[in-house]
Amino acid sequence: MPDSSRRIVIKCGTRLVTTPTGLNDVFVSDIAQQIAEVREMGTQVALVTSGAVAAGRTIAPMSGDALVTRQVLAAVGQAPLMTQYAEKFGNKGIVVAQALLSRADLAHRSGYLNARNALNGLLDADILPVANENDVVATEELRFGDNDALSVLIAKLIGADRLCILSSVGGLYTGDPTTDPHAELIRDAGKVPRENLERMAGDASEGGSGGMRSKLQAAFEAVTDGIDVVIADGNESDVIVRLEHGESLGTSLSALGPIRSSRARWLSSSLGQRGEIVVDSGAQRAVVHDGRSLLPAGITKIQGVFERGDLVGLVNPHQEVFARGLVNYDSENLAKIVGRPSSEIFATLRFSYGDEVVHRNNLVVMDRSDEKNG
Repeated sequence: MPDSSRRIVIKCGTRLVTTPTGLNDVFVSDIAQQIAEVREMGTQVALVTSGAVAAGRTIAPMSGDALVTRQVLAAVGQAPLMTQYAEKFGNKGIVVAQALLSRADLAHRSGYLNARNALNGLLDADILPVANENDVVATEELRFGDNDALSVLIAKLIGADRLCILSSVGGLYTGDPTTDPHAELIRDAGKVPRENLERMAGDASEGGSGGMRSKLQAAFEAVTDGIDVVIADGNESDVIVRLEHGESLGTSLSALGPIRSSRARWLSSSLGQRGEIVVDSGAQRAVVHDGRSLLPAGITKIQGVFERGDLVGLVNPHQEVFARGLVNYDSENLAKIVGRPSSEIFATLRFSYGDEVVHRNNLVVMDRSDEKNG
């Protein structure tokens, strides 16, 4: 395969990969053919797949959606799912590697780096990573919730240029296309206010855990870190190949600036977030517009329990996370200096780790359109 720095992540939803009776042999064969063509164009590819639980449900006589049920079904369905991928890609001369991940694997910087190195090593060896959530061991607290969120993290890990989220729907519509004959496909979601997009998004599709709302949330996080996103119909003929040739399909969101550094991509993620710091509008303005560190004087409230060095979210008066960073004080001590000037830190705590609660060098602003130092 030709050398190239271009990388894409392709996410395939449950309703594409499986049918009511088992795995969708036709779709898996087709996506293998498309990825083979894209790789011949010089693009490295990582695949994120759903379908293990749904595949297991067609094999094991279990019903319901309890955690233990999903764990059992995932254990049953994961093997035939990977066997299918290995066979279809093997027919194209492509070696695949299974990558099962949970939030716990990536929450800490060391785990994030280990996963990044492994995925990059696979890509450099011309091996196709096939990632899925490790439902067998994931608890409710440590689940990604859906593979849309996982696909963004894989895109961040490998520094992807584009994330292609494939589902059984052609993209984001102004209404439900199955019930509204006047619903129109939104080609460029970047031209529509975010609140309008979220209002138009629906719930999870039958058999899946995601939905258009989760795809939008994934897309917003990806573009903030400099990754282009396309949400398209996986059943569209040669959808991946056509997208790589520059054709406009589905709903697109363009990256908000160049891709961030690996460290910044980790900081911007909610993966390792341990708590939140609520600040006033003046502190938000200082961080976002003036490129300043967060000082205790601008803090109004502490939410959650965290230790010094943990990743925390910075929350504005409207309860929106506008930045994330590594905190210099634990939640217990930070609560004692809320609203105080930095000059009073030592007198209050009898020690000081510096004037800044979150230093600018350890902070990432989420909305890059207003950020001074991105």
